[in-house]
Amino acid sequence: MNKALFQAPRPPRFGFAVNPLDRLSERREDAAFLAESRAKAEARAVVFCRDMPVLKKTASGLDPLFSLSEAHGLGAARESVLLGAEEDGAPIFGELLDDSAVELRADGSDGFLDKRLLVLPGRDDLSLIDMRSIAVQGLVPPPIVGLMGQAKAILSWHARHRFCPNCGAPTRLAAAGWRRECDRCKAQHFPRTDPVVIMLAVDGDNCLLGRQPRFPKLMYSCLAGFVEPGETIEDAVRREIREEAGVVCGQVSYLASQPWPFPSSLMIGCIAEAAGRDLYVDGLELEDARWFSRDEVVAMLEGRHPDRLTAPNPMAVAHHILQTWVDGSSPLHA
Repeated sequence: MNKALFQAPRPPRFGFAVNPLDRLSERREDAAFLAESRAKAEARAVVFCRDMPVLKKTASGLDPLFSLSEAHGLGAARESVLLGAEEDGAPIFGELLDDSAVELRADGSDGFLDKRLLVLPGRDDLSLIDMRSIAVQGLVPPPIVGLMGQAKAILSWHARHRFCPNCGAPTRLAAAGWRRECDRCKAQHFPRTDPVVIMLAVDGDNCLLGRQPRFPKLMYSCLAGFVEPGETIEDAVRREIREEAGVVCGQVSYLASQPWPFPSSLMIGCIAEAAGRDLYVDGLELEDARWFSRDEVVAMLEGRHPDRLTAPNPMAVAHHILQTWVDGSSPLHA
């Protein structure tokens, strides 16, 4: 395997991976700086409620950035986090509204409540759209998608960690939203990111793809799985491929990573060299797995496979792992 093909000198171009903010991590404990940032007229916020972003409808499209006064007018904020600053110094915050700010409306058939029907009462100028749709459909520019992914991940963590796992007492926000503290037992809690390996096992001009039951019909993708405690990335790649498909792999090469805010994972893209092609599908994680030729993968990426099989769309790092392999070069970076 030519390692030079897989160097990553420039920012990747897939979903959630482009984030222009200076995170200002060294200023998060500076109360005066935080107060000054909030007072700036150019300060903006992305706003979430019930795990979905709020967007303004404008003549030029959808805009997820609100002035702080606009954001506060949407409803009471449960949490507020300083995400960072843009190149011109304008601070950007993430605001999590209380659940009561939006309504869940029934779909009219069987009374089932669907997140797609979240609405802000009396605000036809606003939309709530899930992050996957925003990224897949390119509804906002990639840098904005990146900072929205950052906001979703940290705000989702706050929503799920309001009580101390050590003693059970309520916790409070600290460090501009990048820590929670327990006043009872003095424990400090920090946001977590879950590492996930996503990998393509290859053998010459063939690669291994699988499908999970939740995948869109006829779509095959790279295998993936969480890194376990005390495990290297390389060992996680080998273990997951062996567990899910029965294929033993040797050398593992890193390609690129992708923040995946569902709720807060980091997809670590790799290619692994298979030692053989014998398959044993576990039937738990995967409902099917098979070897594909390079020509088949090209047809899947281009939407012309004779059996109408498809690959992940360009928003996902899996798409670019496949593109890297079929091209023999690295298109992961613009």
